[in-house]
Amino acid sequence: MCRYFSALNEPLGYCLGSDGSSDIISTVEFNHTGELLATGDKGGRVVIFQREPESKTEPFSQGEYNVYSTFQSHEPEFDYLKSLEIEEKINKIRWLPQQNAAHFLLSTNDKTIKLWKVSERDKRPEGYNLKDEEGRIKDISTVTSLQVPVLKPMDLMVEVTPRRVFANAHTYHINSISVNSDYETYMSADDLRINLWHLDITDRSFNIVDIKPANMEDLTEVITAAEFHPHHCNLFVYSSSKGTLRLCDMREAALCDKHSKLFEEPEDPSARSFFSEIISSVSDVKFSHSGRYLLTRDYLTAKVWDLNMESKPLETYQVHDYLRSKLCSLYENDCIFDKFECAWNGSDSVIMTGAYNNFFRMFDRNTKRDVTLEASRESSKPRAVLKPRRVCAAGGKRRKDDISVDSLDFTKKILHTAWHPNENIIAIAATNNLYIFQDKLNSEMH
Repeated sequence: MCRYFSALNEPLGYCLGSDGSSDIISTVEFNHTGELLATGDKGGRVVIFQREPESKTEPFSQGEYNVYSTFQSHEPEFDYLKSLEIEEKINKIRWLPQQNAAHFLLSTNDKTIKLWKVSERDKRPEGYNLKDEEGRIKDISTVTSLQVPVLKPMDLMVEVTPRRVFANAHTYHINSISVNSDYETYMSADDLRINLWHLDITDRSFNIVDIKPANMEDLTEVITAAEFHPHHCNLFVYSSSKGTLRLCDMREAALCDKHSKLFEEPEDPSARSFFSEIISSVSDVKFSHSGRYLLTRDYLTAKVWDLNMESKPLETYQVHDYLRSKLCSLYENDCIFDKFECAWNGSDSVIMTGAYNNFFRMFDRNTKRDVTLEASRESSKPRAVLKPRRVCAAGGKRRKDDISVDSLDFTKKILHTAWHPNENIIAIAATNNLYIFQDKLNSEMH
């Protein structure tokens, strides 16, 4: 077993959750330092967790994440022109790098992106000359002397205020937002178009990718995810429902309809089936922290691509190959259309992605070892051991703790995961529960 997985076997784990369909977590994201963790849900709310400082008296609460702020990001709307309801569900959250004492994040539903400022206030001004203690304007004739206003201490208050609203730029549902490495621009992607925004300009954006055909009957693929390169502000990648990745360079043309590189794995004709196109659709794409590799997730596999090799993936990992025989029933209950996300660890040596039955998978790229773990209330207790789980195919030999593929609960699915940028801390969104597993950083891992 690789170092990370054995180190994770004695985690500080805990679960934060509630009941109700509006509380189902739809996105989870660490900020650039890992001190803050944001989640969005189907009810349009954003919950921010802050990591507590180390405590000498309570070792089990060391570095624990507690609720820092909760706010309503989006409300349900109605498009009267198209007679369509616009859900309040938060599709994506992206943090901006911290420039001052305040934090900024972008959140989006299907149509509207918002920029939020998160700041703290622990002092209040007192001693105004033209206002009384209740804030009412004084009669100037009653002011006989001037005083210097002073700042008085008060209980810490976290204020979340909307700074920008970026609306009316997407005809189709937004599936991705990504902040550029220049920290001035970001892009938003829907099914057929990708737009480039400046963070200070809300009334216009530039269309940089448009794959909409002149006749919609000729439509063969849609955009499923998009992300900027972590270091080169001119490069970005987007994935499609056909399983392809396109790397684009904004220096080549204003409209990046012609890609710089196309990453596509040749299909094996002997393995083609009715479900081939559905299960090959890429649901998520992430650049590695180094910017050298791409991590993608389709329905059954996770793949690592080298930017210098377009012909085939560098590594392919089977996430739940035992479901291959279940594709017909998964198609009937619509589970085959589930969109799983993927994540890198801080050193790009381990990848993580979700599965069914509240299982999530980790793959060590160096040792080629993998493990299946379960996010549950039992495993989230302090000092609880994360036991590796094993799923056996129908009719196969079962060990003592194995679970049969026929016993999997497909309503319990882990679609959204996040990894701390520097430490061995992972956040797992399991329906309406957020599980956080962490242990002390092992320097040998990085």
